[in-house]
Amino acid sequence: MTDSQLRHRTVRLPRILRERRDDRPAHLTLALLALALGGFAIGTTEYVTMGLLPQIADAAGVSIPSAGHLISAYAVGVVVGAPVIVSLTARLPKHALAIGLIAAVAFGNLLTAIAPTYETLVLARFVAGLPHGAYFGVASLIAASMVAPERRGRAVASVMMGLSAANLAGVPASTWLGQAMGWRSAYWVVVALAVVTIGMIGAFVPQHQRDTSATVRRELRALRKPQVLLTAGVGAVGFGGLFAVYSYIAPITTDVTGLAEAYVPVALLAFGLGSIAGTAIGGRLADHALFAWLVAMLTTMAVLLAIFSWTAQHGALMFAGVFLLSTAASALGLLLQMRLMQVAGSAKMLGAALNHSALNAANALGAALGGAAIAAGFGYLSTAWVGVLLSLAGLGILVASAVLYRSERLSLSLAY
Repeated sequence: MTDSQLRHRTVRLPRILRERRDDRPAHLTLALLALALGGFAIGTTEYVTMGLLPQIADAAGVSIPSAGHLISAYAVGVVVGAPVIVSLTARLPKHALAIGLIAAVAFGNLLTAIAPTYETLVLARFVAGLPHGAYFGVASLIAASMVAPERRGRAVASVMMGLSAANLAGVPASTWLGQAMGWRSAYWVVVALAVVTIGMIGAFVPQHQRDTSATVRRELRALRKPQVLLTAGVGAVGFGGLFAVYSYIAPITTDVTGLAEAYVPVALLAFGLGSIAGTAIGGRLADHALFAWLVAMLTTMAVLLAIFSWTAQHGALMFAGVFLLSTAASALGLLLQMRLMQVAGSAKMLGAALNHSALNAANALGAALGGAAIAAGFGYLSTAWVGVLLSLAGLGILVASAVLYRSERLSLSLAY
């Protein structure tokens, strides 16, 4: 073969490594399913700790409020990891980034499963949380790019449905497995799920998503926008109302409702059903009157949390209360994600990732304040009233965001 022939010879890569020119995948359903499976793995590892809190506390030799710090450590990992990872990897192909982040999820859960002490377990949960927000940021952006503009809310909801499905199936099943075979087995399941996700993303998600104009400065510039910060603040504070209660759902089920430990997975199942319903509803609401529905969902959460302080004491009503809380919260989370992607401008991936930073800041805040109320002797039901206050505080931040937005538009119209 001549030198000229060598220069012009095309090297054909394996099919799953070739970049496509079209944003649309060959199999949209399978591509969305692959991205959703990553959300399923992440949702399972995030929430299963709550269902296994008593077992982990016993094994580690600490109190339940102290074991609650594992939830906070994971949440802090998300808060730190999302903006840092997204900013530093903004120019990477989105397909490769999604695979790398899921590999990091597998590594963090491997560390959790083999952690020998309470201190190393806290560190492992922090590491496991680092890729969480960045994954949902890049997965949301990929999903939105694969469909027409008027269907982007539903495409993002499809990815988030993996998180909801985790609450429906992954968390209850892993909780049962953890109770039957030891809490570490639940995290080994997550490792396996992450490995399967890597294969599916490689096979079905197109590899075209690359932003060569992205810079760390451009991504982080979004953090200077008041609407971005205020919307993130709504999630960080308002969504904490849910976690003030849900972080302690296992002892609430046994000590307040008076049910056997075997009913804890049932409570988690009710939460999962609500999460599925709320995500489906939120995906449709996000394409219509986004801001108005944000106000409605925050108000609904405050009301439902107040009611939960009574329904938690009454068997089946407790499960109904968990279902309704989860429905409202999941719709709120999806609406907040779309709002952040909207106000972040060109830094849409950072906006989507910031939502998960905010929601996990809410996780840490809700778990910490709920645990403080319990430790102070106010009982497990006090967590519901902590949740009411946090939801109302989030509503206040949202109102401030609306006032500022009106002021900005008025100033702009006067300038012209």
